[in-house]
Amino acid sequence: MEPSKLANRTISLYEAIDIAYRSNPLTRQSWFLTQSAAADVGSRRSAYYPVLEADASGVRQKQSSLGGSVTVLSTTYTPSLSLNWLLLDLGGRGADVEEAKRRLYAADFTHNAAMNDIALGVAQAYYSYQGARALLVAQEASLKQAQENYAAAEERHRAGVATIADVLQARTVLSQQKLAYDQVSGQIQTFRGQLATALGVPVNLPVDAADLPADVHEDASVASVDRLIAEAERSRPDLAAARARAQAAHAHVASARSAGLPSLSASALGARNYYEFVGETVPSTTNYSMGLFLRVPLFTGFKTLYDTRSAEAQASAADAGADSYSQQVIFQVWSSYFGVQTAAQQVRASKDLLESAKESAEVARGRYREGVGSILDLLTAESALANALAQDVTSRAGFLLAVAQLAHDTGSADTALVPVPPRKEAR
Repeated sequence: MEPSKLANRTISLYEAIDIAYRSNPLTRQSWFLTQSAAADVGSRRSAYYPVLEADASGVRQKQSSLGGSVTVLSTTYTPSLSLNWLLLDLGGRGADVEEAKRRLYAADFTHNAAMNDIALGVAQAYYSYQGARALLVAQEASLKQAQENYAAAEERHRAGVATIADVLQARTVLSQQKLAYDQVSGQIQTFRGQLATALGVPVNLPVDAADLPADVHEDASVASVDRLIAEAERSRPDLAAARARAQAAHAHVASARSAGLPSLSASALGARNYYEFVGETVPSTTNYSMGLFLRVPLFTGFKTLYDTRSAEAQASAADAGADSYSQQVIFQVWSSYFGVQTAAQQVRASKDLLESAKESAEVARGRYREGVGSILDLLTAESALANALAQDVTSRAGFLLAVAQLAHDTGSADTALVPVPPRKEAR
């Protein structure tokens, strides 16, 4: 989608991820690296084909003898065609091709990992922006209530049923709510800029996100942590890339070892010489040669031995690196899984807290209007309600962020692991 078509549009998370895949420069970078790796495979395979080369030369020659009394000018034209073909190398070319193929697989998996990272980055920016906007709505409601409380305190003071202390306390709370509202309002633009950057579009492009959902299905079931770990070991593209690089390192061992093995090659050369002397043309001559060449390395100063040992050590290091990365992936899934469980509990707790805070605030307002409650009780209840509203928004956005992190750590794309609400039984 063209960036200009996003202006003043509200996009879903799916649209945002699709836009990022098309527009984010990191996607293009990893894709071109994949194309480079694919071309390298073709380059390594070229060693199986003969090398055919055409050459041509022209020589103008002057020869003098007898003190310069006899001078001969001649011109020679020599087109030639040569062929060289490695017929047998005992596995060197095959190892080079296999190494290049494994590096291509690693590049492909790295490209997939880059897309997985982009999806996570977009989801994080999207949910953070949604959360900030929802928090602003909550702060606006709290600010409106603080204004009503301040007006009520002033009215009661004018009626002589409240002290100036009540008015001052209400005004203090109103000022605090204004400050909180202004802070969230300023943060929204920062989160919107983060979303635009994650999409790969200009930060000043007026693009908007949907509202934070009121129900995030925190009670929906998620697969067991053991199953998610197994899924991550099977599907995480960055882990697959690390394993592919280790396999490429093992293929390089065979390539290094083959440098000390015999090889058989063929060579052929054909050329025709054309001669021209001053005032005379000599018939051309044709020359050719063909041969087989056996190369048997006898001693290279132990170069092949040490190159092979170096390649083996690098392969072992790559294996260890892949194993270490696998452990990191397992920990990430483990941590993300329990992060989702904790976030779900926080959503449920914040719902209960919000309901209690609403009831408490309603009772405090009624008591204050009837003149049997103090301003302190009212402001305390309203403060608790404001905190509960903010906590409810934060917990819902945090749950969505936790689910997105778990999906990323499992390697299941952007929203594949988003919990689905359980089906209701038909009555």
